[in-house]
Amino acid sequence: MAKIGFIGLGIMGYPMAQHLQKGGNDLFVVKRSKATPADLLDGGAVECATAKDVTTQADIIIIMVPDTPDVEAVLFGADGVAEGLSAGKLVIDMSSISPTSTKTFAAKINDLDCLYLDAPVSGGQVGAQNAALTIMIGGPQAAFDTAKPLFDLMGKNITLVGTDNGTGQTCKVANQIIVALNIEAVAEALLFASKAGADPAKVREALMGGFAASKILEVHGERMIKRTFDPGFRIELHQKDLNLALQSAREIGVSLPNTATAQELFSACKAQGGAGWDHSAMVRALEKLADHEIA
Repeated sequence: MAKIGFIGLGIMGYPMAQHLQKGGNDLFVVKRSKATPADLLDGGAVECATAKDVTTQADIIIIMVPDTPDVEAVLFGADGVAEGLSAGKLVIDMSSISPTSTKTFAAKINDLDCLYLDAPVSGGQVGAQNAALTIMIGGPQAAFDTAKPLFDLMGKNITLVGTDNGTGQTCKVANQIIVALNIEAVAEALLFASKAGADPAKVREALMGGFAASKILEVHGERMIKRTFDPGFRIELHQKDLNLALQSAREIGVSLPNTATAQELFSACKAQGGAGWDHSAMVRALEKLADHEIA
């Protein structure tokens, strides 16, 4: 049993916190304008006024918020995590943020005699709900060993990518590049098939038995055909991740031309009012160009 501070009870963080609580751990959360989920309170979660108060009472602090500035505010803002830390505590950031900023944040936490892990996740809301997340971790082996039982409660594919902070976030950026380009490939293929006169559902079914089979074709291809674009994983969040990819690529002198194209397609969706659509809705940008819907 551990005393865990959990900051960020969104569509991903809430089920993750549920699994930690069901695993027998004590939870401390920040009281928000939005009510804390009743089941967490019924299970014994303690509401605290600030992130500082959460940190004071917890031994391990987990952060799951949308973007780099949000993590920075939680860690170093007024009444933030840093103000409540004492030597030996462990901070785990499970958000998807900048690898460069992560290294800076980790160094500041280390200066307070505390450990830091960056541990972004993949798997979306469904993976969070089913405790089936892929978790990519960067940070010291000793910190990983401490956190591993908690990761086991939230995910299935758990990898210490490197013992340097930032390597987990680098891995997540790579993941988001692959996912975006696979969504684009599936969208193009199904749109092509549909406009050429084939049934896209049957095309998808046939392709799932061959070398083109993928999780994206299985899950997101079905979303495209059935027009189920409720998130899931919002386009605006995937855009944020591709911004990190393109920014990091500029810093290290790498060209990512297809990532840039995927980002433009997401931007076209956003221009249609689709910032909150599931990222599988990238197909809508291609459909608009072709003046044809696949379904």
